[in-house]
Amino acid sequence: MGVSFDPSGYEQQLAAKRERLTELLAPFSAPEPAVFASPREHFRLRAEFRLWYQEGQPHYAMFEPGNNRQPILIEQLPIASRRINELMMPLLEACKADPELGRRLFQVEFLTTLSGEALVTLCYHRPIDEQWDQAARKLAEQLNILLIGRSRGRRRVLARDHVLEELQVDGRTWRYQQVEGGFTQPNGVVNQHMLSWALEAAGHNTDDLLELYCGNGNFTLPLSTRFRRVLATELSKSSVRSALENIADNQVENVTLVRLASEEVTQALTGVREFRRLQGIDLSGYQFGTVFVDPPRAGLDPGTLELVKGYDRILYISCNPETLAANIAELQASHRITRCALFDQFPYTHHMEAGVLLERRT
Repeated sequence: MGVSFDPSGYEQQLAAKRERLTELLAPFSAPEPAVFASPREHFRLRAEFRLWYQEGQPHYAMFEPGNNRQPILIEQLPIASRRINELMMPLLEACKADPELGRRLFQVEFLTTLSGEALVTLCYHRPIDEQWDQAARKLAEQLNILLIGRSRGRRRVLARDHVLEELQVDGRTWRYQQVEGGFTQPNGVVNQHMLSWALEAAGHNTDDLLELYCGNGNFTLPLSTRFRRVLATELSKSSVRSALENIADNQVENVTLVRLASEEVTQALTGVREFRRLQGIDLSGYQFGTVFVDPPRAGLDPGTLELVKGYDRILYISCNPETLAANIAELQASHRITRCALFDQFPYTHHMEAGVLLERRT
């Protein structure tokens, strides 16, 4: 049984999202949004399944929101990547055949890439140990995957805890370490569109970029080619580790990364507070003409809003157009929208990503 979705209705759904974004941005005299569609199927690079047991046999299961008692049993998931679909049943059959792999297994998580790698995490309601390792190594070799086992308080990593993604942006290949359990953009094709749009919107600059919420460096790396220097900030320790790896792996030399929350960046740049993590970094030496933000769903907090008002250009990627519109309402006295875009990261849902370039009014 497959998850119900209708590719024939995709264009209509996309048009509705475009209309919604246009309405949200209409009060700010925004230009027509550029629209970047998703592949109709096999677009999602991550998937997570609970296992549901019937007559002692495990099945992949998904649930309607708010209802965890009536599973939808599936064997394939058309929105998931082809690699995930290829792996689903062989993996489940192997876990059925070997009690060391299958006993008290309750969840399976897949992380795949456009570059062809696959990492699978098996989650258990029992302790796992070296015996599990032995069985899991055979399975990893058999299916050509990376494999991790999780049980309460334990994580067993057989080879590595991340995949290596490759994204094509403006004629260049960028390599990204994507860690199990960390945040990555789930729709790789649309992510490439987002990166290309951000590069075009940024243009070529001789001054510097301030980036807040940089994550694993998804936008940081390509944008580094369009500015003299980049000061990137991120609070999550695991994201900072991945970003530093990605900066080094791609031989990017004009990015400085600091682990600060957006509120702390505001305090540092306005001279309110000094941070040990900024020792050796001369903030006064930067000439920031552009600030790039990709905030969580809540949007920019009041302090960060005040900070970004001080920059001539604000490049804003949003996963919540409602909070984006609320933030723009606070910025419209000083800035106007000169570009906007809709990125359909999540087809067949109401979710959408948007991008705007705001430039100081003259």
